[in-house]
Amino acid sequence: MKMVSIATLVAVLAGAVAVAVIRPGAAHGSAPPSDRTVTVSGTGTAHGAPDTALFTFGVNTEGATAKATLAANAAEMRRVIAALLRTGIARADIQTQDVSVYPRTTESGRVEGYSVNGSVTAKVRRLARAGAAVDAAVAAGANETSGPQFDRSSRSELTRHALDDAFADARAKAETLAKDAGASLGQVRRIDEATQASQPVPIYSAALAEKTPIEPGTQDLQATVTVTFSLA
Repeated sequence: MKMVSIATLVAVLAGAVAVAVIRPGAAHGSAPPSDRTVTVSGTGTAHGAPDTALFTFGVNTEGATAKATLAANAAEMRRVIAALLRTGIARADIQTQDVSVYPRTTESGRVEGYSVNGSVTAKVRRLARAGAAVDAAVAAGANETSGPQFDRSSRSELTRHALDDAFADARAKAETLAKDAGASLGQVRRIDEATQASQPVPIYSAALAEKTPIEPGTQDLQATVTVTFSLA
């Protein structure tokens, strides 16, 4: 009887070990991810009109001494800044860009006077007033101007739209390639992205006008994503 009982116990233990060995494999359920992948790039573009413009206005002044020339330049810059403020530009949107003092010399190296350059940047948030701002600054004494640099305050919204389109483009390409390879598209393994905004080119009229024409045009923001999918 004891021998029969021991044999029975050994059989039961062997069955338990077998179950213990089998269960871990069954517990994983799904198959491990495939080592096969496909990597594609997709592009998307979002369009929007700029709503701000940045200009630089400067005054170059010449004089006999550094002190007198600097004082004269400062007076002229104050007139330019006051003119910009009168057009509706906020003081917080006007920033000093440069104040430079340097001697003017002859070919022999003798100092014959001094030049001072002062400049400010001005951000115009109402583009309908951009031309008036340029005219006011020049009328007040600005003899150096540059700009505009257009921008959009809600650029992040354009970026999201462009990224959505870029990812959809990448997925569509990947699905086509997976189908051609006799596979199905799996999970995303990796995403790399890049965005780039194009600068609209303003159109200036050569003809005399009541105010300088500033055309903001349309700003395009392009996004590119490179996505790696697994293949099932």
